[in-house]
Amino acid sequence: MTVGAKLEDWSSGATAIDFAAKEDWPERRARLPEAVVRLAAVAGFEARPGSLLIAPDVEGAPRVFFGAEGKAKKARDPFFAGKLATALPAGLYRFGEGVEAPAQAALAFLLSSYSFTRYKAAKNEKARLCAPQGVDRAHIERIASAVALGRDLINTPTNDMGPEALAEAALALAAKYEAKTRVIVGDALLAENFPLIHAVGRAAAQAPRLVEFEHGPEDGLRVTLVGKGVCFDTGGLDIKPSSAMQLMKKDMGGAATTLALASMLLDGAVPVRLRVLLPIVENSISASAFRTSDIYRSRKGLTVEIGNTDAEGRLILADALAYASEDAPDLLFDFATLTGAARVALGPELPPFYTGDDALAEEIAVQGRATNDPVWRLPLWDNYDSGLDGKIADVSSTSSGAFAGSITAALFLRRFVSDPSRWAHFDIYGWNPSTKPGRPEGGEIQAARLLYDLIEAGAAQGRAT
Repeated sequence: MTVGAKLEDWSSGATAIDFAAKEDWPERRARLPEAVVRLAAVAGFEARPGSLLIAPDVEGAPRVFFGAEGKAKKARDPFFAGKLATALPAGLYRFGEGVEAPAQAALAFLLSSYSFTRYKAAKNEKARLCAPQGVDRAHIERIASAVALGRDLINTPTNDMGPEALAEAALALAAKYEAKTRVIVGDALLAENFPLIHAVGRAAAQAPRLVEFEHGPEDGLRVTLVGKGVCFDTGGLDIKPSSAMQLMKKDMGGAATTLALASMLLDGAVPVRLRVLLPIVENSISASAFRTSDIYRSRKGLTVEIGNTDAEGRLILADALAYASEDAPDLLFDFATLTGAARVALGPELPPFYTGDDALAEEIAVQGRATNDPVWRLPLWDNYDSGLDGKIADVSSTSSGAFAGSITAALFLRRFVSDPSRWAHFDIYGWNPSTKPGRPEGGEIQAARLLYDLIEAGAAQGRAT
């Protein structure tokens, strides 16, 4: 289904790509054969960022010169080399001179090479890249493959990625690594005390469910991942306008992110006790749909009054987070395409995250910068918490105020977590509105790459962070 998750074996016969910033080009040009200098002049090549020149080397073989971002640029993109994946003609290439971070450049190339081809074949054969010498090829390919898996899940429309298909995708990943699995479907959710998951999903043609799998040493760092799996969100009885439904196939992006991160950890054999929980539903409309003002007793025992049926994701996460907390994990992360307020605050590229632990927050921020997987901490502002107090129930699913929607959603989730100091919530967007290096338009996996490195480092040191 996907294209672009593998590197090729290194070959000296592959076409070399030399990187050159505009400010360095005069010095680089002075060392080139006269024929290349003349060709660059005719082509007007001055190593402007993103520009390409294909010229013969001294032996007549083709060589590529790529205009890289200069050191003076204020906002350099670590994935800028990803432009090569779509700009180069089909063929086999290798990095030559001037590549500052070959591992990150190779990952950017693979992430940019991604194509979703389930319904429409790729138009042209793509450029292929040799694994740079001296890098961890398996690590790069592991990340690219996991991101491709998650992107595929998000990009697939709901007629082919409903609750049944999403659950099957999770179970296929679990089976690949022989993880222990459990699935609770339909009315069995009530018997097993997951009333909020059942309430949100009961109106759909495909029954709601909770998928759980576990893997790894019992004495390893205990890491639990929870992902919102709303395969389509109509808004329920508080129905969305049609324009707001255009991208609602991506409302299972939290589950896709969870599976992408799980794939990285499992494939990398990171020695953690990994537990994955995916509450999976479709928020649909029928005679059995849940209603605004309905009150349900949650798994934790708190009664929840429904403030708006379009705020359904926090409900299914509430039951899943309460269940996750019963096992007292060392680290608990949840991922959800939860609020439009997060996008208003930070836009599509920068997901907010929330945690009650300053040290954990700093590690997340550091890893985000190191992996070019940016996130931004927003506060669990306690002064807003009282806005969630219910009048005839313990808690309302929506705040009484109109502001700080992402913060109040996080505060709602916090009420269902036993130890917020070991928990972090990521309010992701899960979508690239336009194509940028390493980030093609369409479904996107956010925060998984940074957490892979964070969890791997924590496991190696035998501590939570």
